[in-house]
Amino acid sequence: MFSPEGKSSALPDLSPLAFSSPVRAGRELEYVNEVLASGKWGGNGRFSDRCAKTLCKALGVQFGLMTHSCTAALEMATILARLQPGDEVILPSFTFVSTANAVVLRGAVPVFVDIRPDTLNLDENLIESAVTPRTRAIIAVHYAGVCCAMDEILAVARRHGLLVIEDAAQAYLSTYRGRPAGSLGDMAAFSFHETKNVTSGEGGAFVTRNQEIAERAEIVWEKGTNRSRMLRGEVSKYSWVDIGSSFLPSELVAAVLLAQLEEAPRINARRQAIWQRYYDGFASLERDNRARRPIVPPECGHNGHLFYLLLPDARRRDALIAGMRARGIAAPFHYIPLHSSAAGQRYGRVAGELPFTTDLSARLIRMPLHIGLRDEDVERVIAAAVDLTAADPR
Repeated sequence: MFSPEGKSSALPDLSPLAFSSPVRAGRELEYVNEVLASGKWGGNGRFSDRCAKTLCKALGVQFGLMTHSCTAALEMATILARLQPGDEVILPSFTFVSTANAVVLRGAVPVFVDIRPDTLNLDENLIESAVTPRTRAIIAVHYAGVCCAMDEILAVARRHGLLVIEDAAQAYLSTYRGRPAGSLGDMAAFSFHETKNVTSGEGGAFVTRNQEIAERAEIVWEKGTNRSRMLRGEVSKYSWVDIGSSFLPSELVAAVLLAQLEEAPRINARRQAIWQRYYDGFASLERDNRARRPIVPPECGHNGHLFYLLLPDARRRDALIAGMRARGIAAPFHYIPLHSSAAGQRYGRVAGELPFTTDLSARLIRMPLHIGLRDEDVERVIAAAVDLTAADPR
């Protein structure tokens, strides 16, 4: 787009470039047509079962259930944690609202702890000081597909008898010390929303490696009934035996998801390649102190879910967002910290200071990242961001 002299050598490409876009990866239409022809469109059918088995095999866990969203899976987890009004759950403020909502819906209190400045994950060194006699669980959110320091978090949980729930919404096929995200804690929730690596438009999954939790999860998942036992021939009729809700996805959703799960390694490989090109292409910004690139600890294997830059301050972050938009590139900010929101102040409490949460969230911008991006699209994003930050008069 630019000559070595820095002058435009061609008209700039201003065609819209989406931040995220779902892409058909394989046999989606074939599988959807199978469902339509089968007459079985509701939940808990053959495609849901195939999705759960594919997921469990990839994660190395014994039990998984498909849900209509990650929000649903998180709500299942907090029901299964047997949270009571007044109980407390430790989690980061820098996360999506569903993480805290799942706690609040049980009458419990989200306790917000600061994030690490390198990974933007829950700071494992601050958890223990936030524990009180009312603490029941820790929710570890794997931001940008980079796992939290799970060994340390699990050690704190063991010392205090706490459950660990992984919010692995962004981390399907990410790893920590060679182990898959979602297989590390007591329970985990995944998202297959249209912005995620593997998608069914909406969709999610609940997994656990705890047999006692698994047995109750099946009941909670089926609206509090033992219907699954009836379908297996274990009881002659089903009845209401526990609390629960309608957490199942339809077979149409599961059909789309199965086609995506089958292609997940290829999808992630392409996203990782785009992520790496961004990382290399933005090296000059980090060298000149105009932006900081993501930091991935050596013990973590990321899935290429998200690439962000941290600008020196909020003003320059906002200017870059506006400048990218003017060039037809969607590059948004991310979470507004939950502890600063009206509901966060009403329902939660803050443990200590949260300086990194407040500062980094105000300086973060996300780059477009999906497998529909061509190499030339990626180069266009890099060129635009480098040009716009170089033009900043400071």
